[in-house]
Amino acid sequence: MADHDGATGGPRAKRPQASVRTILASLVDGPVDELLPLRTLLDGLGRSMFGMLLFIATLPAFLPVPGVAGALSGPLVSLVGLQLVLGLRRPWLPGFVATRGPRRGTLARFEHRISPWLLRLEHLVRPRLAALIDHRAATMFTGVLLVLLGLLLALPIPFTNYVFGVLLLAYALALLERDGALLLLSWGAGIAAIVIFGVTGGTLAAVATEWLDRLF
Repeated sequence: MADHDGATGGPRAKRPQASVRTILASLVDGPVDELLPLRTLLDGLGRSMFGMLLFIATLPAFLPVPGVAGALSGPLVSLVGLQLVLGLRRPWLPGFVATRGPRRGTLARFEHRISPWLLRLEHLVRPRLAALIDHRAATMFTGVLLVLLGLLLALPIPFTNYVFGVLLLAYALALLERDGALLLLSWGAGIAAIVIFGVTGGTLAAVATEWLDRLF
């Protein structure tokens, strides 16, 4: 069946890709110590490659290690966004990034934690409003928001890793499941987060500059 059939909404339409839960289940099956390079994770995913890369890039945001989560996730999220802005048809990764990735056991623990939620979401998330996924202007707008959210995630703003992590997972699910309605909601939440935390980050930067000026 052609790719566009799954987005027509007809009575016999099928998902153009396997569900996120199915993809995760297939990835965690194997030796727990085995490294899963990002290049391998993206193989065979077709148009869902950016969604999967964003999904993997978001995982470190849930690490309970202050400073590390954002430093790992933020730049990679921004890289995904930049490539969407540029209109690349498939993700490009530097060699030292493409050969790295999570261990299967780490991904399995995350899959075990998130699978019940994904199971519930499968009844809500589905291919629809394909124009918001495929249209060039919409893709660029998504990319711009991801670049900004990645930059904010990389900043040491307290107690925001999980907030940005959940939001970025929504973007990843929208791209993976080709759900334009979810993407539209993610746009709104993303803009709100950029305004709220961007202003907060700017205020913190101004306070830090003023404090340094007083010291010196």
